[in-house]
Amino acid sequence: MSETSTLEPPAAETTPAAEPPAKAPISRLWAYARPHWRLLLIGGSLSFLGGVTGLIQPLIAMEVIEALSDDASLRNPLLLLAGIVVVGGVLSAVGPYLMQIAGQDVVLSVRKSLIGNLVRLKIVEVDRLRPGDLVSRLTSDTNLLRTVASTTVIGGVTDSFMIIGGIVLMAWLDMVLFGTTMAMVALVTVTMLYIMPKIQNATVDSQKALGDMGSLLERIFSAFRTVKASSAEEHEVARLDEAATAARDKGVTAALWEGLAGVAAWMPINIAFLMVLGVGGARVASGSMEVGTLIGFLLLLFYLMGPINGLVASLSQLQTGLAAVKRIEDIANLDAEEPANGALVETGDGPARVAFRDVTFRYADDLPFVHHGVTFESSGKGLTAFVGPSGAGKTTVFSLIERFYPAGGGSVAVDGREVAEWPLATLRRMIGYVEQDAPVLHGTLRENLVMAAPDATDAEVEDVVKLARLTDLVGRLPEGLDSPIGYRGMTISGGERQRVAIARALLRKPRLLLLDEATSQLDAANEAALKQVMLDAAERTNVLVVAHRLSTVTSADQIVVLDAGRVRAVGSHAELVEADELYRDLAASQLLTADQG
Repeated sequence: MSETSTLEPPAAETTPAAEPPAKAPISRLWAYARPHWRLLLIGGSLSFLGGVTGLIQPLIAMEVIEALSDDASLRNPLLLLAGIVVVGGVLSAVGPYLMQIAGQDVVLSVRKSLIGNLVRLKIVEVDRLRPGDLVSRLTSDTNLLRTVASTTVIGGVTDSFMIIGGIVLMAWLDMVLFGTTMAMVALVTVTMLYIMPKIQNATVDSQKALGDMGSLLERIFSAFRTVKASSAEEHEVARLDEAATAARDKGVTAALWEGLAGVAAWMPINIAFLMVLGVGGARVASGSMEVGTLIGFLLLLFYLMGPINGLVASLSQLQTGLAAVKRIEDIANLDAEEPANGALVETGDGPARVAFRDVTFRYADDLPFVHHGVTFESSGKGLTAFVGPSGAGKTTVFSLIERFYPAGGGSVAVDGREVAEWPLATLRRMIGYVEQDAPVLHGTLRENLVMAAPDATDAEVEDVVKLARLTDLVGRLPEGLDSPIGYRGMTISGGERQRVAIARALLRKPRLLLLDEATSQLDAANEAALKQVMLDAAERTNVLVVAHRLSTVTSADQIVVLDAGRVRAVGSHAELVEADELYRDLAASQLLTADQG
């Protein structure tokens, strides 16, 4: 079974329901355990044999008692008992160890599949999810799955067989004491039927509370400097404390029911022990039962306390594990993109052509439209700039080209082919994209630069470092290109982060370069340098830029003016200053800002 198919939801779960189940069906555990069934079977068999040795020990103890009564030699029974104890100990150690190995293998395969699903999620799904909760599913929930898929189920089955075997031996030894014991077993069963659903519900609530707490913590770290600059630490700490308290309360509730389950299993068995001791002692005194039989029965009853408690714990853990499986498999129901590292389709050389025809788009069905019939074309080498008021839909143009979102209507085409028809790997391989925030990832400067072009040579990296004016940064860092630049690039300036992002895009040698306000955090000298970088790139490829600075716009071969989700005008700077009032106002205000600066 492949790792990807492991996370495919069963057909029964794909049917919409008014109230989705809080846990997965137990049959889903087999889907995870099946690739590792041999190791689980060997480990479970050894554990079972180790348990069987425990059932044999009371019978040998009876022989020891009878040998004492008959003044016979104790050598052979004691040697046999010692051998069984040693063998049972070895089997009971090796069996669980092998099952733990299988459990770790289960977690590895599930985490690999889950990571693939998470990283390939569509942007629309990530927009509505909480990263902290997703991290919780990848870490704590998969650990719960490991326990259930390895030790819980097999341990529960083994304990069940031990209990059945012990009951059979009790019935063979003495039916009167057997009947006394069964009354207590029935009490345990009825109690468990009531408590198990309570454990399940409490566990689901506890796991959800942990996910909520993780999401809040991720929220704080994602804007850590803003939190501190806003003096909002106490407010955020209070919210996190509240979430932690809620998680604690839910955990206590789950622990309460689990504790009650343990007491419900332990108390009747101890009562049964006392009753067997009283009834059996009376029968020994009356001569209707041998003392060895009573001791053997008591040893069996004492031995069965372990399997009974183990079975109760397994049933409790099973509720937790099935709830974790449900949370893991929820990821499989989310919309994910095709793998972006698939086979590439030949696209030819030269700049890529982009054409929008009457494109409409909104981010959700209950949100207003961002684009109301956007139409423009950008072909061949050159620089196309998008300008307009905030909220006009400029950045959304790039999101539709990159296929982060599907257009609601109209046509978005690259090289005359709808973007939805391009293989995703091929489409994005043609494009270099610099986001508005120019994010960089935790790691070294080199890792950030070659992320989109892992096969780039050292010479190509050096060239793009010079082109993006990063030479001074490389020289200042203690280990040059191999220096870590901190979480989200916090050890370098905003302008340097933008230049790193631009260098990363250029290193890919794209046929289409998308720059979303790529010079917004640069000083005048670096802006002029990168403006020249854009113009040089425009000599070789098609460059689309969202720009708020007049210096960038005036050099564009074509300017597209967007307003309220519509293309208001298209032309050169001189043409638009003459013909379009909105552009004239935008140009005047930006020029005024530049003069004042």
